[in-house]
Amino acid sequence: MSEHQVLAHVDEYLKIGMEYDCSDIHLPTAYPPAWRRFGTLAPIWDDHPPLTAEDTERLAYSFLSEKEKKRLDEVGDVDFAYANEFGRFRASVVKQRLGLEIVFRIISTTIRTMAECGLPEEHLIPLTRYQNGLLLVTGSVGSGKSTSLASLIHFINHDREDHILTLEDPIEYIFESAGCHVNQREVHSHTESFARALRGALREDPDVIMVGEMRNLETIQLALTAAETGHLVLGTLHTGNAPRTLDRVLDVFPTDQRDQIRIMVSESLRGIISQQLVPTIDGTGRALALELLVNTPAVAATIRDGKTFMLPGIMQTGKNVGMVTMDESLRNLYAAGKISQEETLFRCEDKAQMRAYFQS
Repeated sequence: MSEHQVLAHVDEYLKIGMEYDCSDIHLPTAYPPAWRRFGTLAPIWDDHPPLTAEDTERLAYSFLSEKEKKRLDEVGDVDFAYANEFGRFRASVVKQRLGLEIVFRIISTTIRTMAECGLPEEHLIPLTRYQNGLLLVTGSVGSGKSTSLASLIHFINHDREDHILTLEDPIEYIFESAGCHVNQREVHSHTESFARALRGALREDPDVIMVGEMRNLETIQLALTAAETGHLVLGTLHTGNAPRTLDRVLDVFPTDQRDQIRIMVSESLRGIISQQLVPTIDGTGRALALELLVNTPAVAATIRDGKTFMLPGIMQTGKNVGMVTMDESLRNLYAAGKISQEETLFRCEDKAQMRAYFQS
């Protein structure tokens, strides 16, 4: 046995994770305690033995409530927001072949401003000032969507005098009402689903609605309806770029409804922010690569005609409203010496074009 004993409570691991600026802590069966720092997953201690099924069960029971234990036993997995005296976390406990797997996402308690996140304020602020419409933040898991969304809501909260309603699973950042009155509802705790919460939301007279995740037909349909009927809706999707986001929104609808939905989306869309967090060359952090699509008459026409493949071309000519493609954003980071050639090539859309750029 190495000198490392298994710690008594998950909080002790979380404290270490926060001290070392990690995004996630993993406590898996048959693997040592691990952390994700700057995008890379690795054991916290090199010589720590793998956790046993008994270890992970004991750790899980050190922080699960009776309700969560019951759900874990019945369903096999449980997700919820967990808070202790030094932080907030998104916790996930799942049963797997060898035992339990516990994963925490560390939620920063301070909401970062758009400038601190590296978001293009001058082009995003106009999008937050609409009285209605749809603004989407997209990207894969761990690409910083929640952080960007929180900074947009934080800005609206201080910029407007309205009613903001957030629907989240679980609640991550806590918003104190500033210029706006903010209500936060958690799926599973305060309501059974995003769709049910959205249906209820329209009766609560909100001006701005944040939908944590638009994951199915009903939620997307309700979000579009809300955006059309005088609400500014901010939502997230797990898609990599603007054309794919639009395809994903349209593809959930039955074929016979798509023409009508394309018209709805072309009229209500305000913009799409797609993002990736790319490990930096010096290994001390991650750089934000950001694609921005702003709905202009040309973009709306393209959506209406179902020709989303033409969007990258339109985005290249829309610099004056802040439009930028993911590949341009990656190229800019590479040119600034922030990210490596390998990462740039690995993450770009058009590999052939990027290779030609490197060779020129």
